[in-house]
Amino acid sequence: NICSDSLDIESPTYSDINTVIAQVLSSVTASLRFLGDLNATLNDFQTNLVPYPRIHFLVPSFTPFLPLTHSSSTVPDMTHTVFLPSSQLCTADPSAGLYMACCLLYSGDVVPMDINRAIATIKNERGVRFVDWCPTGFKIGINPKVPTTGTGTKLGRTVCKIANTTAVKEVWHRINWKFDLLFSKRAFVHWFVGSGIEDNVFDYARENLACLEKDYEEMEENTIEKEETVDES
Repeated sequence: NICSDSLDIESPTYSDINTVIAQVLSSVTASLRFLGDLNATLNDFQTNLVPYPRIHFLVPSFTPFLPLTHSSSTVPDMTHTVFLPSSQLCTADPSAGLYMACCLLYSGDVVPMDINRAIATIKNERGVRFVDWCPTGFKIGINPKVPTTGTGTKLGRTVCKIANTTAVKEVWHRINWKFDLLFSKRAFVHWFVGSGIEDNVFDYARENLACLEKDYEEMEENTIEKEETVDES
């Protein structure tokens, strides 16, 4: 979707998709390669974004992939855009879930004051909701190195969002649904059985993924119940 909607590539190739992924990974690992005043390391991600061992599937977002005009590349505008579904590398509606933690990694000409104002605005948006048991919410990283595209074009400034959100349960639901369709007809199973995999492995994998989907639902249960109580009152 990013290749077709944001980059205007009608028929993306694997090279195009890899370039998008590389752009995001480059932003995530920038703190390992360049010095900065507020660098966020990979250890920071693990500490701040993973509240429980099984709840460790993070959703990346990035903007912009192409150079923007000066007016649309301001810190508030970029921060707003990176929270939109169109900026995600994962197909899941963020407004359908709750954030447990979020890390914003800024690169280029960015100052903390602008970030604080942008985050204050984001917190007031109805589509950005956090669980009530995680009060900290945001982790910020700033790297002054000017980012570039895969072709070497300078972007001026960018922001990469790494979030732990219950909205990712949509992905598990789609995988479960597709698996059930195939497994009900025993489609492609013979290839795995022929390789020595036993049938009970499929049952275990399906049960494990269903439990994972349930784990993410439980993360948001208390908060949603409180919101419904407030709405009723």
